[in-house]
Amino acid sequence: MGLKERITEDIQAAMKAKDKIRLETVRSIKKAVLEKEVSVRPSGQESLTDAQEMEVLVQLAKQRRDSIAQYQQANRADLAAQEARELAILEEYLPQQLSVEALSQAIDDIIAQVGATSAKDMGKVMGSAMQQLKGKADGKKVQDLVKAKLSG
Repeated sequence: MGLKERITEDIQAAMKAKDKIRLETVRSIKKAVLEKEVSVRPSGQESLTDAQEMEVLVQLAKQRRDSIAQYQQANRADLAAQEARELAILEEYLPQQLSVEALSQAIDDIIAQVGATSAKDMGKVMGSAMQQLKGKADGKKVQDLVKAKLSG
């Protein structure tokens, strides 16, 4: 089942269950996917590829994480909790996130592949890492691990 079909089914299930937060979150996912689909149509593409759908989901999750951090800094626990609930729903659509150990191993492999030896090589490592780990790990975690490994 494709993402659009799954979203449609989830919207119906949320409406039946009267789950307002899930309904709003899934609708926001559908809206973002449709907007992305419309933006690629001028290039002759009818629908989104799996990678493009994943890109939309990753972007939405990143926005939620950023909002949570900002709300926590502003001491708005109520709004941070709301964003956290939405993030949890969003993450159901993303692939399983890598564990810290698996992420660390993947970064070690990437560092070896590109031949990085110092912090000067961070750009090469990050470019390759974000390409290989897209949707599987948070970019901030990847960046922090790469920085630690290259400076240590």
